[in-house]
Amino acid sequence: MERARRLLERGAFNRATTSMANHRTDTKGATVKVTLVKSPIGFDRKQATTVRGLGLRRIRHTVELKDTPATRGMIHKVRHLVEVE
Repeated sequence: MERARRLLERGAFNRATTSMANHRTDTKGATVKVTLVKSPIGFDRKQATTVRGLGLRRIRHTVELKDTPATRGMIHKVRHLVEVE
């Protein structure tokens, strides 16, 4: 806590960078919920990388992502490992 306060005093953080939503969590427009239902262990390593790229960390973990062609392509690549709502 003390370290964070000191960094704020020095100006290391500003309100614009600390409150900014990232490209995956920005909820403007359509979103899609993706849940990891099967482990990527035993599948191609690229598929495990794609699962991590979607923000999924463990089985039954759900994330809400923007519905973009890039996200849809990643979901399609690991469609046998995830559930989509």
